[in-house]
Amino acid sequence: MKQGLYNGGTEKEMQLKYGLDDSPKGLEMIIYGLQWFIVSIPALLIIGKLIATMQYADPGQQIIYIQKLIFVTSIVLIAQVLRGHRLPVVLGPATVLLIGIIASQGARPEFISTSIFIGGLLLALVSFSGIFAHVQKLFTVRVVSVILILIAFTLSPVILNLIFSPESVLFPLFNLSFAVLLCLGMFIANKMLKGVWKATVVVGGILFGSIIHTLLLTVLVPSYSVSVPELPMFGLFFEDLSFKLALDPGVLLSFLFCYLALSINDLGSIQSVGSLLDASSMEERVRKGVGITGLGNVMAGLFGVVGPVNFSFSPGLITATGCASRYSLLPAGIGLFILSFLPAAVNFISSIPSVVIGSVLVYLMSAQIASGLLMLAERKAISGYNEGLIVGFPILIATMLAFIPSELLTTFPPVLRPIIGNGFVMGVIIVILLEHLILKTES
Repeated sequence: MKQGLYNGGTEKEMQLKYGLDDSPKGLEMIIYGLQWFIVSIPALLIIGKLIATMQYADPGQQIIYIQKLIFVTSIVLIAQVLRGHRLPVVLGPATVLLIGIIASQGARPEFISTSIFIGGLLLALVSFSGIFAHVQKLFTVRVVSVILILIAFTLSPVILNLIFSPESVLFPLFNLSFAVLLCLGMFIANKMLKGVWKATVVVGGILFGSIIHTLLLTVLVPSYSVSVPELPMFGLFFEDLSFKLALDPGVLLSFLFCYLALSINDLGSIQSVGSLLDASSMEERVRKGVGITGLGNVMAGLFGVVGPVNFSFSPGLITATGCASRYSLLPAGIGLFILSFLPAAVNFISSIPSVVIGSVLVYLMSAQIASGLLMLAERKAISGYNEGLIVGFPILIATMLAFIPSELLTTFPPVLRPIIGNGFVMGVIIVILLEHLILKTES
């Protein structure tokens, strides 16, 4: 990416109406903030509902989980804008931690929340102390590319279960056809839409997908109905809030590997926006930004929800809107904060059919794979057989382990299950060993 697109570049390269430290006024601030708010919602709903459904059978408890997740995200987003990296970077729940939670489903909830708490604390300490600069050396282009692809491949079983959900009232072919057509529609929309509208593809996919799916089921199955729990307009989620420190070495080790990937995800997101805007003091921004992300994960562990991370699609929205003001994210953060106390509103916007969630995940993970492959191609990271093995072998092993039957997994020693049963963690271990030890190259 070219340097100087903001401070030192020509207006031909990219025209920005508002720079990094500019502050839009009045209606413009609300409009820009609303765009960031809309972009933040899909990941919160998709990942939040996915985890909440796995952990709670009661719909009311599921909504409380999403409330807590939105609350934590709003606090960390505002902290990042004002005291962290101080860049216009959107924030949301970390997909890589979702993989750790899925792999630890049999473990007690306090084992998971404690692991998130400790992982966030270590990330904050490593970042604020400056040690993170040395950890970065592990993440070469091939390692980062494989990690991007691993996230998509190891989520395949989850996506499969969403598309062919047991709740489905029609034959599986209907769900498969619906998922494929919805994904194709989103790809077409992404290609045809221009400017800021391109950033609404995921929101549009969720909205239109949910409406069309409900209408089709209503027509094809007259007895079909959607049950929506009655919830108050305003509701707190602090009443049952408690934190129990409980350690499971296997679960903790599994999450620590997930946090290695989370740290490089966070680093890449901050660096991409910093490069786009030619921001000053990037070393300090990275240190504070990753550190605040760590503290945000500490907070997430205390609240019993998945931890946040900076997302990497912010440059697209900045380029499309011409607004690079970090202050334009403050209305989005305040909006999320208010939404976290409105259970009825959260329930309304989270009533998404599972097949729609699965379809949107297919769309997002396809983009994830494309990003990993594009990085390999642009940086010419594969020039021979050994480089191909470094990329291919971890992905194959991780995919196999992602589909390992639960009854087979129970035959392994309990302390090893969260590691061996986590295809993503095993993939990360293998790619680092291949890259830096077994198939290490001179370059």
